[in-house]
This record gives sequence, structure tokens and C-alpha cells, in this order.
Amino acid sequence: MSVIHFTKYQGTGNDFVLIDNISKEQYNLTVDQITHLCDRKFGIGADGLIIVEKSKTSDFFMNYYNADGSQSFCGNGARCAVHFTRAIGLIHKETTFKAIDGEHHAKITDNFISIQMKSVHEILKRNNEYILNTGSPHFVRLSSDLSTDTIVSYGREVRYHEEYKKDGINVNLMSVVANDEISIGTYERGVEDETLSCGTGATACAIVFNELNPKLGNRKVKVNVKGGELIVRYFYSESSYTNIELSGPAIPVFNGTIEI
Repeated sequence: MSVIHFTKYQGTGNDFVLIDNISKEQYNLTVDQITHLCDRKFGIGADGLIIVEKSKTSDFFMNYYNADGSQSFCGNGARCAVHFTRAIGLIHKETTFKAIDGEHHAKITDNFISIQMKSVHEILKRNNEYILNTGSPHFVRLSSDLSTDTIVSYGREVRYHEEYKKDGINVNLMSVVANDEISIGTYERGVEDETLSCGTGATACAIVFNELNPKLGNRKVKVNVKGGELIVRYFYSESSYTNIELSGPAIPVFNGTIEI
């Protein structure tokens, strides 16, 4: 048995267990231990777990695990990791960190965190469906029905389709609210359920929104998720999306210890 020190965070309802592997003990967790810590009945409960580790070329490395122990990039998790590293005194108002998909820059204003996302140069369109990668793979479809039942049933149908079953894909349903505002619901692989928010999903949907009515230059999109509101900014030119920025709150919920 060993004691794990952790902080629970949430970013628009997307919740995470944060572990400091820089200034405190060095934890080497197994997949079984990670899934246990994320379990909402027998563990702490979270959509994912983040271990903040040392990096030779940036301020820190965000080692992110989904609730099932698989790895990917997570936009909301990254925002929470940035807030967490400031709380432990590692960074101040700006930072450069590494994740599984490469290097990211971030800015901090109180509890509002903005992170630079990877550029998007390729979008696959099939009728009214879009497939793109914003750090994690996403499937986006327009829908007026964002109910949990629909998101879960449709999300599972797509995620476990023969084409996506092996590697998995996140599934988003999106509705247009206004000229620069959308609402979305997301089924996340690795969690295998609807989550209240998904940062890479919000980014993917904001880009698809532009595909419906392309605007050259800078654009700001308000993305309503079930856990709150995110802002996505980007520059669009010649079918490419660059200078993508995901912004929103990152809130510490509680600190604790647990034996594993």
C-alpha cells in the first residue's frame, strides 16, 4: 500500500485527478491503479488523471490518462494542469508545457486559462459529418437533439463502428445558436460516456462551425457545453486553422490522500 497525494480539478464539469510528480513523491501508477482512482464508486472519481512531470525542454510534461487508462491529449485537462502547476509554484502567468501531441503555450488570468492548440490542416467531410484531429480524434455532426440519451446512444454507435472501433474516436453533436455561438454534447472515448465538457471537442466543433460558413481571418466562437462555457479563437486561411486557442475556467475542487 502507498499513499497518493492528489488535487481534484474541474474545467466546465470535465473533472480530473492531478498528481504532482515534480516537487513531491515520484508515483509510478499502473493502468489498474489509474482506473481505480478514476472510478466514481470505488475511487476518487474523474474523467481522467494527470501526472505533472519534469520536462527537459519546457516547464513541465502533462502526462494524461483517460478514465480507462488509455492516453491522449485533453484540452480541459491541460488547462487544469496549467492552473495546478501555478498553484504548486512551478509557473506564473505564462508557461510552455509538453503533452502527448507536442508543445503548447498557455496564459493564466486568475482561474481563466487559455492554451494554444495544435493547428488543423485536414478535415474529412462526409455528407453532414466531419472528422478531424485537434490533439485527439473527433467526429462532429449537426443535430438539434443534444439530450444525454441521444449523445450516448449515437456516440456509442459511431465510436464502436468497425471504422473507429480499434483506436476509438470522440463523438460530438453540435447545434448552431448564433453567428458566433454553438452548443455541443460529447461522447468521449476512454470515458465511454457523455462528459459535461470536452476541450478538444469544443475546438473541433468551433472549426466545423467555420466550415459551414467560412470566414477568413480571426474568429472567436462561444461554445456552450453542459458544464459551462468555453471560448475558441483561431485564424483561418487557405483551408488551414492556426493560432488556435482554447479558453475557459479551471477550478480546484479539493485536496486529499488515498491509499492504493
